[in-house]
Amino acid sequence: MNVYDFDQTVYYPDSSYHFFLWCLKRYPGKVLPVIPKSLLLALQYKRGKIGAKALKEQLFSFLCRLDDVDREVNEFWRTHRQNMQKWYLRRKKDDDLIISASPEFLLTPITQELGIRLIATKMDPHTGKIVGENCHDREKVIRFLSEFPGDTIEEFYSDSLSDTPLAELAERSYLVSKEILTPWPK
Repeated sequence: MNVYDFDQTVYYPDSSYHFFLWCLKRYPGKVLPVIPKSLLLALQYKRGKIGAKALKEQLFSFLCRLDDVDREVNEFWRTHRQNMQKWYLRRKKDDDLIISASPEFLLTPITQELGIRLIATKMDPHTGKIVGENCHDREKVIRFLSEFPGDTIEEFYSDSLSDTPLAELAERSYLVSKEILTPWPK
């Protein structure tokens, strides 16, 4: 199987960021209140005082104010599917797997539309709370090995060296920069 990171790999640039901005434009009164605390936590994150999980939960805390999250996510993908990278769509296979730190509820509609499998951060779409761990770095390896024991990764694609633990499991790995694919650095 081939495994792909999602944001800045097969989708450009970042689906969570785009979804946040999209909701901010549609529902400023519901999203604006989370911004001040999010900025404070972003500074704490940059300084290494909190983890990505706490920051992500704060950013997505606006979800509890939306009337129908599923409807919003589906509407989002109607207007943002064009951000899927053409290089990926040309080589997509039915047994592809996306492993992403983005919320599972956000990526499920587009991966279902593409007919591919998904491992992502499990987040309650009504509260923004993460169930378990943020699916990032080594957590991607843990989740892959748990859900696909004994399977091998033929090719792995990501934009980030933070995915090196997953890249090391693959027979071949590629670093992605928009449409440019280069062999993973040794």
